[in-house]
Amino acid sequence: MAEVGVERTDFMSVPVRDMKRAKAFYSETLGLHSPNLDAGWPEFETGNVSLYLIDPTQIGGEFAPHVSFIALRVPDVGEARAKLEDAGVEFKGETRDTGVCHMAFFSDTEGNALMLHRRYAPQ
Repeated sequence: MAEVGVERTDFMSVPVRDMKRAKAFYSETLGLHSPNLDAGWPEFETGNVSLYLIDPTQIGGEFAPHVSFIALRVPDVGEARAKLEDAGVEFKGETRDTGVCHMAFFSDTEGNALMLHRRYAPQ
């Protein structure tokens, strides 16, 4: 078995078609900070893993949105959901209570699967 010495995950690429629209969603609607918002491919800070917006067609790829949910930890899922709904974000179904966490599912402007998440029970 090869060991390559992975230390951590630095960022996750999030595919976009309309960079201007995606930048506005992540910065204004979600309120995430990007130290390089004006760059061609901005990185948004989430506290542990950055979300790196990229148009895959600019590097020879094809656009396909993520279908596996990126879980965004928030202090209160219900409160965050209400704010996003007020901003026009549509959620998929009701907020789920799994017995250990709350989850609310939605998509960004590009169709990438996102989730508001908060664990309330000990791990």
